Amino acid sequence: MDTETYSKYEIIDAHAHIFPEKIAENATVNIGKFYDIPMESCGVSEKLLESGRKIGVAQYLVCSTATTPHQISAINTFIRAECDKHPEFFGYGTTHPDSADLKGDIQQIIDLGLHGVKLHPDFQEFNADSPEAFRIYELMEGRLPLIIHCGDARYDWSAPHRIANICKTFPGLKVQAAHMGGYQCWSEADKCLPGLPNLFIDISSSMPFMSAEEGAERIRRFGVDRSFFGVDFPMWSHTEELERFLAMGFTEEENRMILADNFKRFIAM
Repeated sequence: MDTETYSKYEIIDAHAHIFPEKIAENATVNIGKFYDIPMESCGVSEKLLESGRKIGVAQYLVCSTATTPHQISAINTFIRAECDKHPEFFGYGTTHPDSADLKGDIQQIIDLGLHGVKLHPDFQEFNADSPEAFRIYELMEGRLPLIIHCGDARYDWSAPHRIANICKTFPGLKVQAAHMGGYQCWSEADKCLPGLPNLFIDISSSMPFMSAEEGAERIRRFGVDRSFFGVDFPMWSHTEELERFLAMGFTEEENRMILADNFKRFIAM
């Protein structure tokens, strides 16, 4: 891809993961094993920035997931520190349904100046629409947006129908449904998620598994104005994911919407 192709766009990566250097290699390897997908890179901030610079990414939504409650505070503090080091970063905190102090977790995220909450029901092993998870959404509604992993053919924890239930139960909660609403469960996502007024999607970890035509059709089903570009770093490279996206054949205006404008509007809502 030549520089002229992407330099005309402002690009925001609305889904990226970073980890402290001392655990980044192991964390990246474990993600690869979980999905049986070779990782493109290692999930440290410098590698993320290096990958993103190749296509001129202006801003990154960075997050990490607490697989146990005792990790919550440290992860949130780490994300804040990385945002302080790198002005390109837009940080989301995390919590866990088993936390003994959910109210305190959400307040910490707000006090740190983080902009939302990341949950991964498959890693954290909870049903996305369980009563325990609902306690989190109650504390977030009207205060913080949610980015949530969606879908896995092996599990039901983050199935699209559960994400739909969240959106319907908490209409004041802004939800970013990752992976076009359902990794490996795209047909179910197509049926139960489009049209929900508080739901948006990112297109990360989706484009490698479908044709450009299928991807474009799916984005149009959800709404070109409700879709965000995201890479799911360190799983994929920014260059390859941008090439896959541009192959979908959207108009210049639609490209600008998905690559940056929609996410900026989402955050400002």
